[in-house]
Order: sequence, then C-alpha cells, then structure tokens
Amino acid sequence: MSKKRILLVDDEKNFTSLLKINLEETGRYDVRVVNWAEDALPAALEFKPDVVLLDLIMPRMPGGNVAAQIESQPELKGTPIVFLTAAVGKRQVDENDGIICDHPCIAKPANLETIIAAIETHARQRT
Repeated sequence: MSKKRILLVDDEKNFTSLLKINLEETGRYDVRVVNWAEDALPAALEFKPDVVLLDLIMPRMPGGNVAAQIESQPELKGTPIVFLTAAVGKRQVDENDGIICDHPCIAKPANLETIIAAIETHARQRT
C-alpha cells in the first residue's frame, strides 16, 4: 500500500517540522513541507500531492492565492486543498460546516487526530 502524499504549506517552521514528523511516524504519509507561499506551486507540480494542507495567512502571498494557483494547473486538477489556519476559530469553522473560502478548513490549534481525519476524508484516492 502506497503512502498518501501530503504537501504542507505554512510559514511556521516549528509547526511544519513537528507535524511532518508526527504524520510520517504513522507510516501512512509522505510529507513535503514548504515554508514560503511562492514555493508551493512548484512543489505541488513536482510532488503531485494527494492533499494540500495550506495556511491562509502567510507573508508575501495569502493562502487563497496559493490555492488559486494550484487549482489553475491542469496537471493538479482535483487536488484537494484543506486550509489549516489560525485565521479563523473553531467556532467559525463549525458555523460554516467546516468550509472556509470554498475549501475544507481546520482551525489551529488542532490535534493530530483532527488533521489525520481531514487527510483521510479529503485526500485523493490513487489507483
């Protein structure tokens, strides 16, 4: 069984490092980390993730723009994007049925189980 490929885009290096370690320790995921928004599209084109976990608020380019760049690429069509952000609270996410800016969203801080559940729910299934 192949591992799901997760592209994690967030400018918080300590957060991304810890989340990468925790996800990969499950043995179910291969995680690529990008800490600069402008590096997300090239990484997605090369890595072909099954899901993108994307922060909304980052320096130099907001996550919504990153999502639009990824979605505009024919070779990335259908790649699920889940916002993982402190820009909205859990209550706001819950009030919007888990959708913010037309994408599934997880409010930070989030526990590992919540993040894994979102990955399993939204990750593209490869054949």
